[in-house]
Order: sequence, then structure tokens, then C-alpha cells
Amino acid sequence: MAQIIEQTPEIHVKETSAPSLSTAPGRDVSAPELSGESPLPSLAVQDQTPSHLASLADRARGYVEAASSANTRRAYAADWKHFSAWCRRSNLSSLPPHPQTVGLYITAYASGGAAGTAARGAKANSVSTIERRLSSLSWNYAQRGLTLDRKDRHIATVMAGIRNSHARPPVQKEAVMADDIIAMIETLDRGTLRGLRDRAMLLIGYASGLRRSEIVGLDLKADQTEDGRGWIEILDKGMLVTLRGKTGWREVEVGRGSSDATCPVVAIETWIKFAKLAHGPLFRRVTGQGKSVGADRLNDKEVARLVKRAAIAAGVRGDLSEIERAFKFSGHSLRAGLASSAEVDERYVQKQLGHASAEMTRRYQRRRDRFRINLTKAAGL
Repeated sequence: MAQIIEQTPEIHVKETSAPSLSTAPGRDVSAPELSGESPLPSLAVQDQTPSHLASLADRARGYVEAASSANTRRAYAADWKHFSAWCRRSNLSSLPPHPQTVGLYITAYASGGAAGTAARGAKANSVSTIERRLSSLSWNYAQRGLTLDRKDRHIATVMAGIRNSHARPPVQKEAVMADDIIAMIETLDRGTLRGLRDRAMLLIGYASGLRRSEIVGLDLKADQTEDGRGWIEILDKGMLVTLRGKTGWREVEVGRGSSDATCPVVAIETWIKFAKLAHGPLFRRVTGQGKSVGADRLNDKEVARLVKRAAIAAGVRGDLSEIERAFKFSGHSLRAGLASSAEVDERYVQKQLGHASAEMTRRYQRRRDRFRINLTKAAGL
């Protein structure tokens, strides 16, 4: 890294007064942080802007927000704040984008406190976290009409060295298998609304392979809420889930189970009946000491808490301590469980999970018979 910086010794240090940058009207690229609002400039503040263009700008900002999830926008804003704070501590400028500055930034947070005064006290990040922050910086700069050249040697070469030095196998969440799910739902009280709701969430999450945000994003029917990510349709042979996922709209079929006690469709029907739901979000908060159902949609983090809580209560992976189990289980354990348990052609699991490639589906397969196909014996040994 030192050799690279020496080749280009000019590091842009932040001045006490910000330099004047030539930008498009209405776009403030000197702002130190990206707010939670849309990054599009407001045309309404320009004196000679026709009112109909201001209306179009408002609609455009709505489309910008719809292009990514609220969680993604929050993560991008947090990453920009993190980078800006590091630049201030290091007496460097975050704007305009300089590959040298970004190269120093990723070096600092790849090596933790070993990267000098600017990174003192910093926590070393994983390679995946640093790559995500690079993507986030590119996005944030793009919203300001600027471009970060990630192929520049100050970034690309340093990043290649970070991968070679610090890359580790991904830490995967534990899969919950069919027996685990059955044990987990048995820990829930069927006589309470909360128990019926949690039972339905676990079974539908496992059978459909949905992400936790997709589970809580379901509505009872189409076009019932603005923040909904999909809806359900209960049929004779199962349930059809129409879903807006990361790759666009898709349909997920959830067949009825072999027993009412473990059938995800029956669990959904029971929850709807006793919660007296007719419109809006499918999964909601249970209020009033567990005796009534609120109108607000459940937070997706509640799915992760439910999986952890039920897995611990059911004694899943009892060979581990409670702290270790709390770390290993999350909402993703349901998706991994479906991928690992379903004894069907891999392409059907891939379609259910909404993966673009079979390789991605295989990453979700955890506790399976890895040696079911023995190429050693097949080769004659």
C-alpha cells in the first residue's frame, strides 16, 4: 500500500473551508452525510422551474426510494456516515471521490488498529463488510453526480491484497431441519394468539423459504398496503404466494402438509381465523397482554428472534451453549433448512428460494449427506 501511495504522493487533505465544486443546479455535493431522504435534487427550490417539473421530481424521488428497500437505504446512509467520520478524523476530504483516500480507508478497516493513527481503536472488518462498504460508497457518490473508480489501482490492488490476506470461509447460519421445526412449534402455546401467529410464521417461513422481510411483508390480498411485499391466496391444494423479491415478482407455491398439525397452510388459516383478519398485513403485533391483534405490521427482526427463541426452547443443537445457539440461528435458518431438507431435484429448490443460480442454492445446503454421491467409488477406487 505504501508503494502505491508513494507513486501518487498527492493526498487531498480536507481544508478548513470546503472547496467550491461545479455541480448541477440544486445538487449539494458538499454535504458531509447522506440523509434518509431521497438524494434527488429538489426542482421546486429553483426560481424558474415550472411547477409541473417539480411534481415530476417528487414522483422521481418516490421511484428512487422504491428502487431499494428501506434496510438497504439505511445501510448505505450508515456506511457513508462511517466513511465521512473516518475522513474527518484523518484530516482527509470525502468529496470529491479520490481513490487514494478510499484505498487508505479500506486498509485502515481491514487491519484494525494496526493501520496507524487514523485507524487507532478501529475494529477490523471482514472482507465481505469492506466490499459492501465499497459498493455503498459508489452508490453514495453516484447520488451526488460523482463517480468512484473502483478499478483504480489504489482501490483494486489494495482490495485484491485484502482478499488474499484476510478472506475466510463465510460464516453460515445453522439450518433447522424438519424434525427441528416440529420440535420448535411444539414449544409454542396453541391457546394464545401469539402462539398461533408464531407457529404460522415458522411453518410458512420453512415451507416457502422466504426471507424474514418477505415473511412479514405479506398481505392478505393484493394491493392492500403501500409497504406490502406480496400477498397470499389460499387454494384447495395449498397456498400461492405472490412476492416482490430482490429479482422482481415471483410466485411461490406452498403445498398442504401430510398432517394438519404441521401443515403451513392450516397454520395460516388458523391464525387468520382467530386473529379475525380481513385486510392488510398478515403478520402483526399481538397486543393487550396477548388478547388482541394490532393493525401494525410485524418488524422483520421479530422473525429472527422467534427462530432463536424457539430453537433454544426445543433444544436444537443442544451440544452447544445457549450463547452459541443464539448466534447460530436466525431467520435465514428457515431458508437453509428448506434447501437442506427437501429431497427433490435441485432446480425446484432453486425456484422456491428465488435464486438465479444453482450454485447459490448449494450455499444454503448445510446438514445434508455430503457424500451421498461418491465419485471416488464411481471412479473405480
